[in-house]
Amino acid sequence: MKTKSIVELVTLSATLYHLAKDTHVIDRISEISEKNKERFNSFAAETVLDEDGNEMELLDKIYRKAGEVKDELELKIEELVHAFYKKINVAHLDEVNGLNERLENADKAIALLEARLNRLEQTK
Repeated sequence: MKTKSIVELVTLSATLYHLAKDTHVIDRISEISEKNKERFNSFAAETVLDEDGNEMELLDKIYRKAGEVKDELELKIEELVHAFYKKINVAHLDEVNGLNERLENADKAIALLEARLNRLEQTK
């Protein structure tokens, strides 16, 4: 009987913990959605004029804002990629070609040295 009671208490406490955790998450989501609701309402109430001087409808405002966000995102991605390549110091194609050429010259020199060594060994 005691084991069953302990198991039930553990199960009950775990359930209460998860409920409290879920309540905290729901409160946080509610808080965030209230803030975003205010921001969206201020965005929707904002008067924006198009090229002809007419007030834009909400969907047009959203489409325009999405275009701005897309441009900002592309710029940010470009900056991050540039910083990434600069940070890892990626070799340029010219440097890679130069290194390949030096490797080929080194291979030729090694082959020449091996031929000289073989000739010296044969003359002994």
